[in-house]
Amino acid sequence: MTALVVLLIALVLVIGAIWWSRHKVLERRRAQFEDDQAEARRWTERLGGQVLNLVGTTEPAKQALADAAERHAAAVSQLQQATSSHQARLTTESALEGLYYVRAARLAMDLDPGPELPALNGQRYAGSVSEFREVEVDGEQRVASPEPTERTPHYYPGGTVAGRPVPQGWYSDPWWKPAMAAGMWTAGSYVLMGAMFAGMTTVPAEAANADAMSAGDPGADGGAEGLDGFNDGGGMDGFDIGGFGF
Repeated sequence: MTALVVLLIALVLVIGAIWWSRHKVLERRRAQFEDDQAEARRWTERLGGQVLNLVGTTEPAKQALADAAERHAAAVSQLQQATSSHQARLTTESALEGLYYVRAARLAMDLDPGPELPALNGQRYAGSVSEFREVEVDGEQRVASPEPTERTPHYYPGGTVAGRPVPQGWYSDPWWKPAMAAGMWTAGSYVLMGAMFAGMTTVPAEAANADAMSAGDPGADGGAEGLDGFNDGGGMDGFDIGGFGF
């Protein structure tokens, strides 16, 4: 057997090994995507059932259910477009966020909230509102509360918005939504957060320290958590992202 034949055989074996290795990797990725897709579908369907079957009887409950319906619509759209495990997991995150709104609505109607839900990305870090706060910023009264009230009908489950923690709680208005849409906070938002959360031990210092927040941290210019991630490898610009059943 000549050296050339040996070389060709070795080359064929190497190419075959590379092909087989790549084939197994692709198979694992495909199986993982199917699992993640099934998980996303399960949570999305569970959220849809809750949205359809619950009717708000208080203003906070109505608002929370409206937000839950919005997250369900986003999750359904995401599920239809998902082409990777990462995108499927973002869909699950949207559905879970919607179920947090459902849970909040149930609490606002004095119903059993059901079992605890898996934590959302950044939720534990963001902390929670532990006491009633009322502040005036730019001539406007803003209120935060750990419980739903007539003055605080807007719930947020807690998480990171545009690189900054927004604590779980009930608020007089959804002041975090402009940053979620624009991907950055305004100076007025820093002042509001500093005034609202200063000295609240259940909220990270980053959320309460207006000077630190406006000091040029790169996170301030980031998009709302998870929004950009849906474009990784999928090229789906504008994909809007965002519990257990009861």
